[in-house]
Order: sequence, then C-alpha cells, then structure tokens
Amino acid sequence: MTDSIKLVKVRQFHLIERETLREAGEDVSAVTRHVVSGVVFENPLAGKGAASAADLERMAEISVELGTELSKRALARLADVGRPRAYGKGVIVGTDGDAEHGAALIHPRIGLAMRRTLGAGPALIPGNGKVAGPGTPIDIIFGGAEDAWDYDAMDATTVSIPGAPGPSEIALFVAFGTVRANARVRGASADQVAKLVADMRSATA
Repeated sequence: MTDSIKLVKVRQFHLIERETLREAGEDVSAVTRHVVSGVVFENPLAGKGAASAADLERMAEISVELGTELSKRALARLADVGRPRAYGKGVIVGTDGDAEHGAALIHPRIGLAMRRTLGAGPALIPGNGKVAGPGTPIDIIFGGAEDAWDYDAMDATTVSIPGAPGPSEIALFVAFGTVRANARVRGASADQVAKLVADMRSATA
C-alpha cells in the first residue's frame, strides 16, 4: 500500500480503535466503534519559517494522498458495521514546522479524500490541529457525516503517538465512527436553528 505514497517520506502508520461495550453501567444499545488512522511523516517544509502560498498548496496535495490511504485503513476496521455516521480529522505539526502546515493538511482538501473513500459525507468535517512535541495528545472531534445536526454522531476521542511527531515531522489523523455510546440527547433541528438565528439577527438589526 505504501507504494502509493509518493509525496512524502512516511515513518509510521498507526491505527487506534475504540469500541465501547458498556457506558454508565449499561450495555450499549448499538455498535459504538471509533477508529483513528494516523501517519507520521517527514515535514518537507520543516525549518523554513512562515509558509508561502506555494508551500500551503503543496501540503494540500499531500493531504489528499495521505487522506486517501488513511481513510482506507480506518474504514476497513468498520466494514462489518456498515457506513459510518461520524467522521473527524486532526494534525500535530512538529516544533520545526508552521501551524499553517497543519491547517493546509486538514482544511482545504483532505475532506475530498475522506468523502470519496466513504462514499458519502456532505457535512463539514470537524478538525483540530496544534504545533507540539512527541507524544502530545490531541482530541479528535467527531461530527455527523451526512448531517451536521446528527447529535448521536457527535463525540470525541483522545489520541497520541509515543515519540512522534519529532521536530521535523507531522502526525496526521483521519477518523470514522458509528454513534456515541447510548446517545440520547436531543437538540434543535437545522430548521429550528436557522429560524432562531434569523430572529436574533432581526432583533439586532
């Protein structure tokens, strides 16, 4: 599989899986599985200072390549539960990098790779990024893949990679999941929120 990775030097792949069987003393009512697929790779722009527009474009291209591979690896662990309802993404840039390296990896185009591999996903993908040293944890936030207002799909899991990213490395993550354990919170619909926002805007106009 790694033969398909041409744009960067990969050091490690990681697969982090969480399956919850009981929550608050009760058995779960539905399969509750979340899978985070991660990669540690050499940051080709480490030590070069603030990223230029060309630098950011290069990182966006890298994100599609890596995002496709990571999505395939994560979804393979969810094949027995049907199409996942939730997804998320995150990145930790090593300390010789620029925060915008991470932003370019998780915002402009990686979602295309995730959605194409999933075969769905019009909703905005939650993303989280930071510049930090080896072993730093990051929260991967999950949101609904088909519907951003899918409250049952909203969740989070914390991941870290011992020894990574090094100063000149990046750790990139994509994640897919089912539902939150015994999810039962109900909130406003998208239509209700739109009406509330319209009412608030008119009140302050």
